[in-house]
Amino acid sequence: MIASILAGDTQLYHQLIRPYERSVYMMALSYMKNEADAEDVAQEAFLKAFHRLATFRSEAKFSTWLVGIALNEARSRLRREGTLRMESIDDTPDEGGHTSPAILRDWREVPSEALERKEVRQMLQQAITNLPPIYREVFVLRDVEELSNLETAVALSITVANVKVRLHRARLMLQKQLAPLLRNMNPKRRWIPWF
Repeated sequence: MIASILAGDTQLYHQLIRPYERSVYMMALSYMKNEADAEDVAQEAFLKAFHRLATFRSEAKFSTWLVGIALNEARSRLRREGTLRMESIDDTPDEGGHTSPAILRDWREVPSEALERKEVRQMLQQAITNLPPIYREVFVLRDVEELSNLETAVALSITVANVKVRLHRARLMLQKQLAPLLRNMNPKRRWIPWF
């Protein structure tokens, strides 16, 4: 497909990137913390990937190469802005985002359980946001996007050993942040729902 695009059939490019749109957007969002900025970063990453498609070598997966471009774009945008991003505590996250289907035990949801799940999800999202960038990017790629150690290493231009160390440290940091908070919740329900 890449060869066809390079030969002039540019209409195929959208088919090529379609499976990776969510991954690129989620990586951008983990850096930008703002949906509009994340969309801009993702769009710019797709444009840069299109213009640099001839430089893609099949040594890595296309998705890894694409996520790497998105990471570089997010980093450079943050450097250009030169400011620390702040989020308003008055803003509530949009509930209309991408959700994964869950197994339904009962059609009626218990309100207290729904509230507890929402609180835990918010705690987890905040804890991930609080991670230093070098640990957050590894955690998001490995545990959220489910890339392999090698794919993560290629996307971040680091060694597989560094991926393992950073992932381990990120998980320890998250555990340290979340354990005291989760202890205060209902002791019967100590699971962490994933996005």
